[in-house]
Amino acid sequence: MRIVSVVGTRPQLIKAAALSPVLRQNHTEIFVDTGQHYDEAMAGSFFEELGLPRPDHSLGIGGGGHGDQTGRMLIALEPLLRDIAPDAVLVYGDTNSTLAGALAGAKLGIPVAHVEAGLRSFDRRMPEELNRVVADHLSRWLFAPTPTAAANLAAEGISTGVLTVGDLMLDLAARVSQEIRDPGVLAPIASRLGVALAPGRFLFATVHRAENRDPAAMAGWSALLGTVAAPDRPVVLALHPGTRASLEAAGLILPKGVIAVDPQGYRTSLALQLHAAAVLTDSGGVQRESAWLGVPCLVLRTTTEWVETVGGADSSAVLVGLDREAALRELAARAPMARTEERAADRATNLQLAGSGAAERISAALTLAAGART
Repeated sequence: MRIVSVVGTRPQLIKAAALSPVLRQNHTEIFVDTGQHYDEAMAGSFFEELGLPRPDHSLGIGGGGHGDQTGRMLIALEPLLRDIAPDAVLVYGDTNSTLAGALAGAKLGIPVAHVEAGLRSFDRRMPEELNRVVADHLSRWLFAPTPTAAANLAAEGISTGVLTVGDLMLDLAARVSQEIRDPGVLAPIASRLGVALAPGRFLFATVHRAENRDPAAMAGWSALLGTVAAPDRPVVLALHPGTRASLEAAGLILPKGVIAVDPQGYRTSLALQLHAAAVLTDSGGVQRESAWLGVPCLVLRTTTEWVETVGGADSSAVLVGLDREAALRELAARAPMARTEERAADRATNLQLAGSGAAERISAALTLAAGART
């Protein structure tokens, strides 16, 4: 098959790094980067770190509101797809790039393949939920990462073309996990960031979603991070450029004990999660990475599409929203100060991740589809 893969954000690059090498063994892939994460710190360094080839086409479409950004992507993608005339358009996840790629392909009559199909938070206030629902209903091939995701599709009347394949992000995490086990990986990170880092003696946080960028939400989560920070256990916040700009525009200053750093590379982010006492995030990707690494995770949302990671006291993650008391209570239960160093050491020593085989299943399904067409 001749496949156009559309990406635009860091999580999509992670997934592409797992899938693209396998896909290219049997198919011709044309790589298109919309530029949704246009900042070099957000996405540029990922190409080199993850061994991804530079895009065949870079659209440079970053910034703007959801409608504006998606519209500009559509305008750029349509003539490009018409010229390339691929057999399929492959999209990942739930971003504006996902929606634009699926819409552009479907409108031109090109079959769409959706990686991470079927995820649902059941919260239509989330732009990501709208993107993933529309992409699913436009797709011919729906590659679900979990049985729950496949069941969500069935509940919406989608059964044809659905295949439960596993999680590409787990495949890549498994590939690099042995490189981050040694706590010695923290020393060069600490030196570069100018932050003291020791296993179990810091919390790692990320905040980037649209709902957490309005002034009230920013005041809420920044206060929460300040509440859980301690003199001997600070919060290291990898701050999305858009979130940083929103904080500055609102005149908000992060509390003492919350140390803002730039977004980190893939291996650095995984290492900071593994060796932290706990993770606080609104990211679906970080939520499930922390689950694989065995790190307690407080999700700064009231809903999640990754329902497998949340549940009772023994689950890896818990939804706390912006509730400071809930965050303190869950941290005390899941990452007690007296045991965080011991638990971090045990996690790193015993870390063994196995890939899901998602890339091979996706490539094989597309190979089978190509054979059926001839």
